[in-house]
Amino acid sequence: MTKPQRTVLITGASSGIGKATAQLLLLHGWKVIAAARRTHAMNDLRAAGAEIIPLDITDIQSRQSLVTDVHEQFGVLDALVNNAGFGEVGPIETMPIQTAQSLFEVNVFGLIGLTQMVLPEMRTHGKGRVINVSSIAGRFVTPGSGWYAASKFAVEALSDALRLELHQFGIKVVVIEPGLIATGFEAIAKASMAEAQSDPAWAAMMGKVELNWLKGFRSASPAHVVAKTIQKALDARSPKARYRCGHRAESVVIQKLLPTNVWDGIIRSQMI
Repeated sequence: MTKPQRTVLITGASSGIGKATAQLLLLHGWKVIAAARRTHAMNDLRAAGAEIIPLDITDIQSRQSLVTDVHEQFGVLDALVNNAGFGEVGPIETMPIQTAQSLFEVNVFGLIGLTQMVLPEMRTHGKGRVINVSSIAGRFVTPGSGWYAASKFAVEALSDALRLELHQFGIKVVVIEPGLIATGFEAIAKASMAEAQSDPAWAAMMGKVELNWLKGFRSASPAHVVAKTIQKALDARSPKARYRCGHRAESVVIQKLLPTNVWDGIIRSQMI
């Protein structure tokens, strides 16, 4: 007997982890709804069989229009992969609050806002899976990444609450914690990195931060490593609360085992 086709909505599917996940799940028989602002960048997914819907994750009307279209065309979702996100870097002192707010609008409020709209149908049907793509930066912080990490810490906390709250309704919530992944993040953050180094008080530190990043990203894992981890979390009958994957992801374990002053010393020696 053939299993019914499962339906998944993936945000941030125009590139990187989101696109790799869409491609992989299409190959494994999922009905994939790919959402992002840059719909033209998803033409290859459309050609492969994905449904393409525009989404500005920060806009409540855009989120509502997406969810309405999805429910009208495809019914209840089997899974939501919250992948859309972005990053900026800089010291806490100098990063404009407006930039920090933008980080939270995308990485936290947009993510949760969309999830809130999807959950009622999942609850009614007594099943569903929510996959929140966080980062190892959601478990520990390094210099220059404080605001970005704070947004990911928030995703971790909110995911824990959702996991506990939604268990009674048969909905599983999973956090994915990638390490350094070859998605072009370092190029996207280049402008904010340059701005951070323009302040003489922080130029030396941010220079070391950039060198450390560039070294790390030379060994970054490909996006399909994360996609395979997401697939694993979707297919598991009883998924783990968290899955780590990719280059430097083991740092989470090391940081947890070491005394804070020892860990701080290691980080300072590399980045300050």
